[in-house]
Amino acid sequence: MTVLAPGENRPTPGDQLTVTVTSSASVDVSALLVNAAGTVRSDADFVFFNQPTGPGVVYRHGNGGSDVVSVQTSALPADVDKVVVTASLDGRGPATFASVGALTTTIESGSTALTFPISGLTTESGVVCVEVYRRGGVWKVRAIGQGYDDGLAGIASAFGVNLDDEPEPVAPQGNSGGPMQGSGHPPQSASGHPHQPGSSAPTPPGQFAPPPSSSPAEAPGYNPGAPTRQPTYASQQGVRPVHSDLFDPSHAEVSGQGIQKQGGKMVKVGMNGEVMARAGSMVAYQGDLKFEALGSGGIGRAIRQHLTGEGVPLMKVTGRGDLFLANAAADVHIIDLDGTDGLTINGANVLAFDSTLRYDVGRVQGAAGYASNAGLFNCVFTGRGRIAITTHGTPVVLTVDQATYADPNAAVAWSSSLQTGIKRNDSFGLGRLMGRSTGEASTLTFTGRGFVIVQPSELPPGGLIGGTGAGQQAGTGGGLFG
Repeated sequence: MTVLAPGENRPTPGDQLTVTVTSSASVDVSALLVNAAGTVRSDADFVFFNQPTGPGVVYRHGNGGSDVVSVQTSALPADVDKVVVTASLDGRGPATFASVGALTTTIESGSTALTFPISGLTTESGVVCVEVYRRGGVWKVRAIGQGYDDGLAGIASAFGVNLDDEPEPVAPQGNSGGPMQGSGHPPQSASGHPHQPGSSAPTPPGQFAPPPSSSPAEAPGYNPGAPTRQPTYASQQGVRPVHSDLFDPSHAEVSGQGIQKQGGKMVKVGMNGEVMARAGSMVAYQGDLKFEALGSGGIGRAIRQHLTGEGVPLMKVTGRGDLFLANAAADVHIIDLDGTDGLTINGANVLAFDSTLRYDVGRVQGAAGYASNAGLFNCVFTGRGRIAITTHGTPVVLTVDQATYADPNAAVAWSSSLQTGIKRNDSFGLGRLMGRSTGEASTLTFTGRGFVIVQPSELPPGGLIGGTGAGQQAGTGGGLFG
């Protein structure tokens, strides 16, 4: 085994290289394919946990061990001059490399190995470990060890990766998108009264759709005053006709395009374009639909999501047909945004949304200075379009016109225009009185003008196993909020 000093270069030990970074702290390993100008050719040249393959380069998660980047030099495109291998702290341990012990990069091919021990890092949270570069038709390895204070995002940006989110979304499909009034108050109907559950009127601007009533859905041709008539399906090959109250119109699928409630625990999306949905939430579909796993979305958001544990594991669904979505039989509600105010939502409660909307992962205001944990970050949606959210039980919508406080695990969503903060309860003795388990030491505070949606449970949809995060961080929690 050959040990490299900083700046030293050696011929690669073979065509098939395995690069591993070992450390006393958990780190994410990534690679960038760089051209002669010193930048990536496109964002597809950034190979990391959310985009694990590139031409000639593959990332493999360590699953408790060290992450691995495999490089096949003969498969690298002709306009790629080098492959830069990096390591960054993943947010589950120290914030900087100052308190991290040994950090060693190993490049192996067959029985031959090169190692590079990296030392002297202080405030950095990311480091370029080594680069595999082309010189005179020969591939070599150079020991780098250059640190970055802004971690993986800083490294990616330095090599030209676009950390902005996706381009502006396309126009909404059908009637799925609607406005949310900008006053910040819980929405009302045109008459000034809350929309009544079970009515057939469309959701007005700003409407937070209430839970469905127990009355049957009024499907076309349904007469609530007439006696119930159960459909009979003609027998085939001697099979007896089928009779069941399941064929009552109250169980029929709703009509129309876009995101709509299908009963109280499911949504139907009339598809003629695309929609973003929670990965794994499809329970049925009809027609010609294509499902594409998106991980976290934009590269910058993916990095933030990975570090915070908050976000939505997404899939993009495209095509024509009908899509049915649900999440562990949680209650479903529809919210329309008109672009005048955003909506902050716990990632665990997002079921689907129009692709016209943009979302990001942001820290809860007032949470700075507290130990990082998934509960301090939420998804912030902006733009025009419709969102389907879930709650564990029938929620209450609180009008915030005075100081309002909520258990962090029960607060599902709120107007982004509200000011938030964190209130310690120990001095009031509330820490032992709140919540269902160990007693939370803190509550979320809301001031300004707007609304807060609070579910009657401290569990995310699906219970504790539902989690609040996404990707590798799904299911994280605890910490500050108990």
